Amino acid sequence: MRLVASALLLSVLAGAAQARQAISPQADSPSQLSVAGGTSQNSTITIPAGTKIVLALTSPVWANSAKPGDAIYSSAAFPVEASNQIAIPPGTYAQGQIDTLTRPKGRSSRAEFQIHFTKLIFVNGYTVLLPSVPLNTGSLQDQSATGDETTLPQVPTGIATVYVDVSSRSDILLDKGTQIEMVLQNALSLNAGSVLAAAHRTKPLQIAAVKSATLCRPTPGTPGTSDTVIPGTPGSPGTPDTVIPGGPGMPPTVIPGIPATPGTPPTIISGSPGTPGTVCPAPPAVLSTLSAKDVHTKTLSFPAEVQIAGKNLSAGIYELTWKGLGPTAQVELMQKGKHLVSAQARIITLDRKSPADGTMGRNNPDGSVAVKSLRFAGENFVLAFD
Repeated sequence: MRLVASALLLSVLAGAAQARQAISPQADSPSQLSVAGGTSQNSTITIPAGTKIVLALTSPVWANSAKPGDAIYSSAAFPVEASNQIAIPPGTYAQGQIDTLTRPKGRSSRAEFQIHFTKLIFVNGYTVLLPSVPLNTGSLQDQSATGDETTLPQVPTGIATVYVDVSSRSDILLDKGTQIEMVLQNALSLNAGSVLAAAHRTKPLQIAAVKSATLCRPTPGTPGTSDTVIPGTPGSPGTPDTVIPGGPGMPPTVIPGIPATPGTPPTIISGSPGTPGTVCPAPPAVLSTLSAKDVHTKTLSFPAEVQIAGKNLSAGIYELTWKGLGPTAQVELMQKGKHLVSAQARIITLDRKSPADGTMGRNNPDGSVAVKSLRFAGENFVLAFD
């Protein structure tokens, strides 16, 4: 009996231990959780270059005071996925700054922004910096006159090019709640555990209209008053002369009548004119890329044989054409008017203009050199052939 009682006691204690382990709060702590797919707390999530992140502005950009260098504050409006995992939950903050700003002027109602982003802040405090990456010249030599790689422009990790249709009378250029797209130009690695902890704290999206930040308030016009008319006095027709015939040899006697009177005209007292009131301009609207139909042409010299899209190109001068400013484009290469190859390219924005033409390549196993990117003197973008 003692053996049976001991066995029963051990069984009860083991069950209690299992129950305590099952309800232990440590099981819910972020350090014990794993990301979908079985990734561990210390693993990373990599968001590939070219990924688009939809952001909603949390503060407006004012027309009278906006300038390059001003901060941009926004948050992710839609979740971003990478490798079947949540990489950026909605509500993640994104901070950036304005690089260039073109205001509407004359007959143009378009404003243009170039923005680069500097950091992501997740709801749990996890912060990721978005640095600019140096533009390496790779295996093909830079064609810059100086050859100094420290003068080369850099590639911002997150950028947004925004086109806005806005009246020159508007007090805001980008309204609160306006959605824009940030494009990742470099791959971004995130800590999977920190992202997961942030995802657990993310609240469901509340899709609702955001109140405009504009200070313009329309005022109604006034109808005014009509004229006041005071009638005049009517005139009198008068009476004709009375003629009494005279006797024989006597002239007639004329008794003058009463002359007519003209009367008085009406008196008009003018009313007050109405006021037109004030009308607020239409809210700013973000547009798609307006240069999608523009054809861009560049001439570039390859000092040695290279390969683009599997096509070997001998040393020489080539003409490149493509439509639009990205983020992707179909590039056509020609030489002396003859079409040679078509290649898909990403258009990557740089932090400043390139001092000279340049080519970056990689060595293939057969010894040939495949072009990775091309840049052009005086332009702030490169063509990247992934």
